[in-house]
Amino acid sequence: MGKSIIVDKAKNFAVCIIGLYKYLITNQREFIISRQILKSGTAIGANIHDAIREQSSESFGASFEQALNQASQTQYWLELLYETGYIEQKTFGPLHDQSEELVHLLTRIVSSVKKKKAGRKYL
Repeated sequence: MGKSIIVDKAKNFAVCIIGLYKYLITNQREFIISRQILKSGTAIGANIHDAIREQSSESFGASFEQALNQASQTQYWLELLYETGYIEQKTFGPLHDQSEELVHLLTRIVSSVKKKKAGRKYL
């Protein structure tokens, strides 16, 4: 199977989140939210990775829904870090843009899976 755009974007985002985590614990001495954003920001790609390898459509859709939930949580943690002054706009802006793109793509995928699933119920 060829590389997927969503796989690449999620992985690149995870790498950025890991960098943010390192900055937060080293420079800002912030250990609570940084751990939360590390978990949710890297789980996006892990769930997408799982979804792509799923055999059943039920598991496929559930894994993408979980990835969407993790992306949404990551946005929340990013906003908290920004609004409390742990990160500046120059860090927040690009990460928020990346997370918005992931949420948008994942929302489209989840919606498409749900439509296909609903269509099969009537066949």
